[in-house]
Amino acid sequence: MQNLEKLNQTLTEFYDKMSSWEQSVVKETGYSLAQTHTIEVLGSHGALRMKELAEKLGITTGTLTVQVEKLVKAGLIVRRPHSEDRRAIVVELTEAGQAIHQQHNQLHLELVKDLTRNISPEQAEVLLQCLGEMNREF
Repeated sequence: MQNLEKLNQTLTEFYDKMSSWEQSVVKETGYSLAQTHTIEVLGSHGALRMKELAEKLGITTGTLTVQVEKLVKAGLIVRRPHSEDRRAIVVELTEAGQAIHQQHNQLHLELVKDLTRNISPEQAEVLLQCLGEMNREF
């Protein structure tokens, strides 16, 4: 039980530090954290149906609609009808949105490089496996 408590504290501390870092990075862009996360998901997965995007973000489609509207107005994403399902709307990044994704992703890569510089490739592999397992639980 003691290890579980220590793991809880360590994960909470890491989450808090990561959230603080993310807030500071996003603040400089002029976009909200929610908008940046939307750009991140579309940049990683490509064009998605609104429902799929909402699921990946862990929000409702109603909440997503507000985010999408702001990003469309900013010229960062476009909406289009799904080619096979007329009821569905697909959203994808514009070139400007892709540029923001690449810039933000580069910041993430630099952070990961800094955070993992003192761990071995074997430890990095174990960390990757553990995080993968934990992500599947969500």
